[in-house]
Amino acid sequence: MKKKKYICVIGLGQFGMELARELARNCEVLALDRDENLVYSIADDVQRALVVDARDYASLKQVVTADFDEVVVSLGESLEASILCTLHLKKIGIKMIRAKVISEDHAAILHSLGVQEVIFPERETAWRLAAQIVNPNLLDYIPLEAGYRVMDVAPPNSFYGKTLMELELRKKYGVFVLAVKELIPERFVFLPDPSFVIKPSDVLVMIGREEHLAKLQKVSD
Repeated sequence: MKKKKYICVIGLGQFGMELARELARNCEVLALDRDENLVYSIADDVQRALVVDARDYASLKQVVTADFDEVVVSLGESLEASILCTLHLKKIGIKMIRAKVISEDHAAILHSLGVQEVIFPERETAWRLAAQIVNPNLLDYIPLEAGYRVMDVAPPNSFYGKTLMELELRKKYGVFVLAVKELIPERFVFLPDPSFVIKPSDVLVMIGREEHLAKLQKVSD
């Protein structure tokens, strides 16, 4: 059974606050901010919440270690704080860093420091809303029946080299593969054939009940 991911969210503005709460449903979350009121307001919703100034390396390294699976830096409003925090996280040895950014220059700086993914929340929200307005029938942009979700799932090692027919995902887990995102080479396969063979570089786009998708994600490698 896969262990829960250990995630640290730094910066508890509106984006960081909502992200931390949502992640805490399935992950072990440490939420950090230098504002005591913000930390207090989320303390009951995440596994741990601490008052820490992420600009200070000594303070940050006391609570964030290289054992964390990912860290999300949500300090987009302060360019200096975002950059300093990122530098500290790289020094600590964090392997996966995602960061909220406010401009293309901000994104370029963080990419150069080794941030794997930059996030423009307002831009991405606007794109999703525009898509919903233009085509309200798109599954990705409308609420599904209660309890159902569309989710990207990284297949466990035990899926590699097997066809969708062999895996019997609908029979065993009650989920359906809508598409496959092939990363190498980059390609999107919509409604893949049952003979499609799963590779380590694939991401499965699935639809199903939340509890069924959660069960699938816990499949042992």
